[in-house]
Amino acid sequence: MKKILVEICCGSADDVFQAKLAGADRVELNSGMFLGGLTPSIGELIVSRRAGLPIMAMVRSREGGFCYTDAEFETMLVDAAELIKAGADGIVFGFLHEDGTVDKARCSKMMDEIGDKDSVFHRAIDVVPDWKKALDTLISLKVKRVLTSGQMPSVYFGAQTVRQMIEYAAGRIEILPGAGIKLENVLDIITLTGTTQVHASMSRVARDNSTAANPAIHYGGALYPPEDRYNTADADKIRLLVDMVSKP
Repeated sequence: MKKILVEICCGSADDVFQAKLAGADRVELNSGMFLGGLTPSIGELIVSRRAGLPIMAMVRSREGGFCYTDAEFETMLVDAAELIKAGADGIVFGFLHEDGTVDKARCSKMMDEIGDKDSVFHRAIDVVPDWKKALDTLISLKVKRVLTSGQMPSVYFGAQTVRQMIEYAAGRIEILPGAGIKLENVLDIITLTGTTQVHASMSRVARDNSTAANPAIHYGGALYPPEDRYNTADADKIRLLVDMVSKP
């Protein structure tokens, strides 16, 4: 089997350290993983750099779509510049028009901020009406990589589209499969897509009992998750994933 690069989606510096411990090749650093990934703090990035892994930093100012106000867009440009200044190896981003097509003008401005660092267009690609046109636009901007589930909720079900994307890209842009990759399906996904890299989270539930004295209190919105637990990277699962995709 050819070498498969493993990128782990991380929500904290602790996650990054676990990914390093388990042998991951690269990480995507976020905050707000439950919301699909939001911009991490500068502090999170600086501490994460101590792991010595390449870090792709998410730049996404809010949940709920990819067509941003002028203030949100300006904020994201500033965030990208500051994350790069703090040591990010690349920036993950995505801008769409209201009709779901790629916003080339805004993507171009973000590419100017990214400069010679890695550029990754995230899963906004999975809601565009025509992925070939979207890839053509991103290729023209010299975006390095696209993260995609093949326009399906799980890349396992979008594997044929991912394969088509890889074939259509023909080396002009990298296609990174992600979303729903598990130990049980990763080898099938690699075979079905022909990919040389995968993006996965491999998390477990951790506990923080500091709120246990009053379980009636919640700090979130109408959806009330338990306040005594949170997801964190699982080094054992990541190690198994790395081992599985590395065997000849």
